[in-house]
Amino acid sequence: MTMAAIGSPARIRMPETDLPFRLALARVPRIGAKRMALLEAYFASVSDAWTAGDGDLREAGMDAATLRSLHQARGRTDPDEEMAALQASGARAISVQDEAYPARLREIYDPPPLLFVRGEILPADDWSVAVVGTRRVSPYGRQVTAEMSHGLASNRVTIVSGLARGVDGIAHESALEAGGRTIAVQACGVDVVYPPEHKGLAQRIEEDGAVVSEHPLGTTPRADFFPRRNRIIAGLTLGTLIVEAGEGSGALHTANWANEQNREVFAVPGRITSPTSKASNALIQQGMAKLVTSVSDILVELNLQMVEQQMEMTALLPSDPTESAVLERLSADPVHVDDCVRLAGLPASTVSSTLAMLEMKGLVRQVGPMTYVRR
Repeated sequence: MTMAAIGSPARIRMPETDLPFRLALARVPRIGAKRMALLEAYFASVSDAWTAGDGDLREAGMDAATLRSLHQARGRTDPDEEMAALQASGARAISVQDEAYPARLREIYDPPPLLFVRGEILPADDWSVAVVGTRRVSPYGRQVTAEMSHGLASNRVTIVSGLARGVDGIAHESALEAGGRTIAVQACGVDVVYPPEHKGLAQRIEEDGAVVSEHPLGTTPRADFFPRRNRIIAGLTLGTLIVEAGEGSGALHTANWANEQNREVFAVPGRITSPTSKASNALIQQGMAKLVTSVSDILVELNLQMVEQQMEMTALLPSDPTESAVLERLSADPVHVDDCVRLAGLPASTVSSTLAMLEMKGLVRQVGPMTYVRR
């Protein structure tokens, strides 16, 4: 079932003066996407919402429990101090209204009002797949996770996972080993690493991807944070791959979120006698996940088999008017250099050197002496 994003915020950059108050409101546990949208609809600014009296807050739609939570936060939170701490941490916070906010995540039912980021989220990360599974991964699961993640990353697909032990950690490592990008979504602040043994991995992810969270700085992990974290993993991606998942596995939460968000779900079949494959096999059996046995299965299903070629072609498009002029004179039929000179109205030396550059870029091919076709 498709659910519209709460508030459907426009892609505008928020005023810089709003950010300290957004950071402060992020400390209020009961103010999520829905209540934040109500505050923004009622008040002229987020600072007004932070300082408003109970009467206005009730009019804006805040209930008694939220008012108590807000009063408690006001007593221990200073917006300017929150801003100073963020700047000192090296992280940044992106509002759901900011144009830099991941577009796919904005589409889900309850996108985080603020996304805290260490590292960088790039436009290329729109082509992403979540890889999740059990913490108690088997040798088979370890091999499959590594092969799938490495293969996807080699095809310029960003790997998204939760930095947990087992499948998550292997997925991140394999993406980095392939020279690809990866994003880790944490159930704690981005300045806290959990599990602690993944501190080095988190630093490497920050260099070639991003570590993100909806939780303010200093937040330590809690059991109830992990299921909610999984909606972000699913929400950032085109689809979710379950490698191994036992009964009650957190990976099932991610699969459920992906299905709810109308994203694709894939699962690798496992041994029917393996406890770590019971849930992933059940997802396939119940039609809730597509069975995959290779990277190409995912690339074809998501129409990502041309990602690498598309990105390369974007990078290799004609870089100046001369290249464009020469390329426009070529087609699938062979064209002699002399004809290209005449049609383009350029010196022979210029056309020859330009054709050599276009051939290096893979945009044209020489099919005979001084004769070229467009690829």
